[in-house]
Amino acid sequence: METMGRHVISELWGCDFDKLNDINYIEETFVNAALKSGAEIREVAFHKFAPQGVSGVVIISESHLTIHSFPEHGYASIDVYTCGHLDPNIAADFIAEALGAQTRENIELPRGMGPVQVKQAKVKAL
Repeated sequence: METMGRHVISELWGCDFDKLNDINYIEETFVNAALKSGAEIREVAFHKFAPQGVSGVVIISESHLTIHSFPEHGYASIDVYTCGHLDPNIAADFIAEALGAQTRENIELPRGMGPVQVKQAKVKAL
């Protein structure tokens, strides 16, 4: 099956409050996740909210990795979109583990194949 890319949307629950609220930790985690997946990093931008939360993006030659964290809920929404031969699950798995997610719901979408058809999400307790 030929695609333009693969997009993993991941809901992370039961994450560590301090990790979700630490901009430096999240930035380092996302950069390392991109590198671990074999991506080429182009730009990195993260923002810390008051009183808590972090949003950010790592732009890679192959597309992007993003996060918005809600430390007060132990929740983070992430997505990893890769084009070419890279597996977005490598980065998504690395991020989930690094943030201490206890539960994770994943949806993977093939991109560039016509109308998007969302399959049942995969829920996994970590």
